[in-house]
Amino acid sequence: MFFNPTVKEVRQFFYHAWHKSLRNETLAPIEQIAVAQMREHPEYHAVLNGPIEALEAAQFLPEDGQTNPFLHLSMHLSINEQLSIDQPIGIRAAYAKLASKLDDEHAAQHVVMECLGQTLWQAQRDKAEPDSVAYIDSILRAAS
Repeated sequence: MFFNPTVKEVRQFFYHAWHKSLRNETLAPIEQIAVAQMREHPEYHAVLNGPIEALEAAQFLPEDGQTNPFLHLSMHLSINEQLSIDQPIGIRAAYAKLASKLDDEHAAQHVVMECLGQTLWQAQRDKAEPDSVAYIDSILRAAS
């Protein structure tokens, strides 16, 4: 089965995990990871603390100079998952090298996020599968 949540479901996931954490409720492991990432991004707290109806209707348009906090946080989750299972193979070592160079794991995730975004853009443009070798190579280039 393929996991393909809607935009609304993704936003609700982050919103509810955030609010559970504020109420000191027990979090599922994936929620713990998400909340840790949300805490690293205080610039998103105002959005997360607002009413869910506003959050569900919000547009985050790059042409308006906005970053989509839910896309950003989702990419953090994706990278955490990749690192936890070392998939694509070699990402864990490449990330460790980058994090060591930067001496900041969160900053390293942001660099990996740029590499991932570029890899996905290239695959979409070429109508092909993402090139995992190019992805790992781009992380290693950033680490050197």
